[in-house]
Amino acid sequence: MSARSEPVTRPAWVAPLAAALAAHDEPWVDVLRPAKGARRSAVLALFGEGPGGPEVLLVERALTLRSHPGQIAFPGGAVDPGDVDLVDTALREAYEECGVLREGVEVLGALPAAHVAVSGFDVTAVVAWWRVPLADTPADPGEVAAVLRVPVADLVDPANRVTARHPTGFRGPAFTVAGHLVWGLTAHLLAAVLDLAGWTTPWDDTREVGIPDRYLRDRSSITSTPGQDLGGPDAH
Repeated sequence: MSARSEPVTRPAWVAPLAAALAAHDEPWVDVLRPAKGARRSAVLALFGEGPGGPEVLLVERALTLRSHPGQIAFPGGAVDPGDVDLVDTALREAYEECGVLREGVEVLGALPAAHVAVSGFDVTAVVAWWRVPLADTPADPGEVAAVLRVPVADLVDPANRVTARHPTGFRGPAFTVAGHLVWGLTAHLLAAVLDLAGWTTPWDDTREVGIPDRYLRDRSSITSTPGQDLGGPDAH
């Protein structure tokens, strides 16, 4: 998809989402745990106005990556020493991974940090609106195979919502969109934002699907030892 540079009129959905984020400070429950003072990281949940309403930017991780190859995720990564704060981390990573220019992004807020035991990261999802969509193509093909702009209407369609079942027994929310299964931490964070925005519609959480083998080929699991990093801030 080609980049656009013209400003977008602020959609009506932006203000309610920002207000909901400001009021959301509850601790995480279930498989998402409150931050533990561990290694900090941030992902960018970037929403823009598409032809049919809001859409979200996701990345398909490159197949050559050591951890989570081919999986769908938010752009993001660990805090660098030069980052001013977690917002800076999220915006820097989005630029490095898919060329998103920060001057076109308006940050709306963030979800409470969640601790991911498998990777040892405290992950903060920074939520933003793409007021001037500037660039959206892989900036680093070594990390990102494709950039997806997925309509929220597709995400909340009950036909596209399922419960993912991992071979280890893990079960969690998932989305079947754009020929992919969005699951794990990404799906949890995405579901949280959809709930906050008031976009979620009822769906059958008893409908389960197994996680395809192509999403389970994690080379880090071959050599990792207890306590070793198992795949970065977006680990599942």
